[in-house]
Amino acid sequence: MATTTTTPRLKDKYKAEVIPALQKRFNYKSVMQVPRLEKISINRGVNGAVADKKLVDIAIDELTTITGQKAVATMSKKDISNFKLRKNMPIGARVTLRGDKMYEFLDRLIAVALPRVRDFKGINEKSFDGRGNYTMGVTEQIIFPEIDIDKVNKITGLDITFVTTAQNDEEAYELLKELGMPFKNIKK
Repeated sequence: MATTTTTPRLKDKYKAEVIPALQKRFNYKSVMQVPRLEKISINRGVNGAVADKKLVDIAIDELTTITGQKAVATMSKKDISNFKLRKNMPIGARVTLRGDKMYEFLDRLIAVALPRVRDFKGINEKSFDGRGNYTMGVTEQIIFPEIDIDKVNKITGLDITFVTTAQNDEEAYELLKELGMPFKNIKK
């Protein structure tokens, strides 16, 4: 008996709508020239991780719940005596999503999580890095429906980085806009 897997909605949208729209906008000669989303990296620093090691475990569990993929601890790179920090101590959590899980997370972020932000007016379009990657910060992890608010002992934020194959910020902006990212105002 063969199992049928469905492709994520945004992956289908990318193939059916985004590629033709970007080809028309930037006059790409080949489908392979069209920028695509390569990966989404989610990073979270844990305040107070030096004093309480359980905070890192909680952060890893929350990121794993949000993304559906096992998160790993981030380690400190050097000793900082003022913060009582030693090299290779766990100080945060991170996870990198690719493929179907990446598209499913992006779909949930756009359709469910971002609309739950208080006074949401769109995301800032100025957070591109010059090489076609976009980073946004989320101030509260409780915007994700997977997180049970009653079990959260501390509200913290996380950084989400979208890594694309775009050559410049304009191409990356158009790619993310076509995928449905709710930017504040439209450029150009």
